[in-house]
Amino acid sequence: MSVFSNWLDYKMKELLPLIQPHFTNSTTVVNNLMNLTLPKGATIFSADATSMYTYIDTKTGLSTFQSFFQDNSNKISTEFPVDLFLQVLEIVMKNNIFNFANSYGIQLSGMAMGTPAACVYATITFRHYENTVLLPEFKNNLLYFNRYIDDIFGIWLPHANNKLQTWEAAE
Repeated sequence: MSVFSNWLDYKMKELLPLIQPHFTNSTTVVNNLMNLTLPKGATIFSADATSMYTYIDTKTGLSTFQSFFQDNSNKISTEFPVDLFLQVLEIVMKNNIFNFANSYGIQLSGMAMGTPAACVYATITFRHYENTVLLPEFKNNLLYFNRYIDDIFGIWLPHANNKLQTWEAAE
C-alpha cells in the first residue's frame, strides 16, 4: 500500500492550491494578520480538532473527494487521473494494515493512519467540508479564518460588526 499511498500524497499536493484558504507556513499567517485592523469587539480564537483523523470515515472521505472533483472540475487539469485516483484512494483507505507490538491488524474505522497520504487527505477532506458547510454559514462573522491540518486560528466578529464583511481567503 505504501507505493499507492505515496502516489496519492503526490497527486493530492497538486490539489492543495484549490482549497482556500490554504497556507503552508506560519510566515504566511503572520503576514496576513499584519494587514488586518481589528474592530472593537473582535475576538481572536484558536482550536484544535480532536481525533480528526479517526473521525474521517472512509465513506465520508471518498464521497468528499468525489464532490471536490465535481466542484473543481473547471480548475483541475484534464490530465489529472480522477477515476484512477479515486480507485486507488478507496483501496488505500479500505486496506490499511498496521503493525503494533509484533501483531498485525487491519484498520476498520477512520481513515488509514500512518500512510503517506493521511495528512493531505485529512486536510482536503476537512477543508472541503469547511468551504461547503461551515464557512458559508459563518462567513459574515469571520474577519479571518485559517487552519493547518487540525489547528485552527481565526478572528470572530460579533453580530454588531458583521456588516463589515471584510473576510477574504488567505493566500
